[in-house]
Amino acid sequence: MAERLDQDQTGSDGRVRVRPRSWIAPVRAMGRILNADPGQHPASPPDGVRTGVVDCGLYVGGVRQPGDWDYTSALAAAQDKPDAFVWLGLHEPGQAEMAGIADAYGLHELAVEDAVKAEQRPKLERFGEVSFLVLRTARYVEHGELTETSEVVETGQVMLFIGPRFVISVRHGDACRLAGVRADLEGKKELLEQGPWAVAYAVTDRVVDLYLEVADQVEADLDTLEAQVFSVKAHGRIQRIYQMKRELVEFKRAVVPLQRPLMMLTGTVNRDVPKEIRRYFRDVQDHLTRTVEQVNSYDDLLNSILQARLAQVTVDQNNDMRKIAAWAGIAAVWTAIAGVYGMNFAYMPETQWKYGYPVVFALMVAISLGLYRWFRRNRWL
Repeated sequence: MAERLDQDQTGSDGRVRVRPRSWIAPVRAMGRILNADPGQHPASPPDGVRTGVVDCGLYVGGVRQPGDWDYTSALAAAQDKPDAFVWLGLHEPGQAEMAGIADAYGLHELAVEDAVKAEQRPKLERFGEVSFLVLRTARYVEHGELTETSEVVETGQVMLFIGPRFVISVRHGDACRLAGVRADLEGKKELLEQGPWAVAYAVTDRVVDLYLEVADQVEADLDTLEAQVFSVKAHGRIQRIYQMKRELVEFKRAVVPLQRPLMMLTGTVNRDVPKEIRRYFRDVQDHLTRTVEQVNSYDDLLNSILQARLAQVTVDQNNDMRKIAAWAGIAAVWTAIAGVYGMNFAYMPETQWKYGYPVVFALMVAISLGLYRWFRRNRWL
């Protein structure tokens, strides 16, 4: 995708900065708001202004360099060394802060907008030399008992900007924190030597591992639901099953769409990802495939549980209706006989008989007992 570039601005390090023209006006306007020169990028925000920067590290030859780095100085240092790159970690950055980072790193405005809003499905896009990878994160929410309002799966997002000299991770939500990923990766020098795509692999691997953990926990909830529905004394409201269905759909939306981006990353035609890292991504793809199969099977199982419970409710309602009809039939005998003798005609059979009342009463009891026995034999009562 071709776009016009502005190359007439030079940074403090003497290098010519290449910027999309669409970002010149917004960045200058934000610079005026923050009382900063549009060509400068402050290392820290003014007092009282929230920053989304969680960590910024400079890595040379797979080893993190000591010191506190801001994103501009770290990028300038990385450009001076052939085997260096920057890993900038962000947590829910604001529009103004993201605009400054986009200007410094040459990020495309469409990708930046997606990173700020965090309303994207998993995808992989390329803007010039920068790849934009979107991941949906998920974690299991512990709960004592599944209710109609229980939250089972919490989701979030992680966006990755992968360039030749940098990787920027933008995290939304707390479903997958990346501090542990960074710590583990910094202990693997050989892997970090592969550059920014090694970070992309480590983050993706962590996200998919959480998928597997969520899938195992969801399976336990499904076993509980299944036991409740198919027990001798079935219990459990349908709303609980439907709530589990909604949570599973949310989890499925995070897992299933990631298959296509991973296929693009592991494809032999993809020359952006180092060959060694593609092997690692294939392992992640295998884990994702397993999770997708689990989620699909859980969806089918939950549909079966829901249908079984609906069938049980229908059967229970039919049984209740039969019981009501049986008792209504028994009561009809008393109503019919009493109604006949309540007509007050002058000439009625047995009205003048001494034993007429007890005989009629005994007859109604006998007929009722006969009907009761017949209904019991046919399992209506």
